[in-house]
Amino acid sequence: MELLSLSNSLVPKDIYKAFDLNNICALVDKFYSTDFSEHEKINLRYQLQHFHLDVVGHPDLNNLSTMSELCQALKKTGKTNTCYLIDRLIHVILTLPVSTATTERSFSAMKIIKTLCNKTEDGFLTDNTMLYIEKE
Repeated sequence: MELLSLSNSLVPKDIYKAFDLNNICALVDKFYSTDFSEHEKINLRYQLQHFHLDVVGHPDLNNLSTMSELCQALKKTGKTNTCYLIDRLIHVILTLPVSTATTERSFSAMKIIKTLCNKTEDGFLTDNTMLYIEKE
């Protein structure tokens, strides 16, 4: 829940009403610390400050409601060059549902196989789980 509430700080709805620089930096420090170096974390704070000042007056960036729209608008306006760390953070956040679904699918598959084969050896369970998850 904390990940989602901190991610909400980047949602551009109502002209970035929820924008909170400290929450965004806390999000990076707590959940995405391996995706950003210490130097990039410092630069991200400066990029966020400039970004917030710039987007409020930019007509293509201030009528958005989702992070996906923000990502597309950054690309369209060419802001991905100057706000490359923000763009990377948005991409990482947007992949969250995909990575969560993959993990949940793996545990679901393991539960099904474990139920069917209650007392199997680890190697057999691993092989069957891989076959079930990677059907193709």
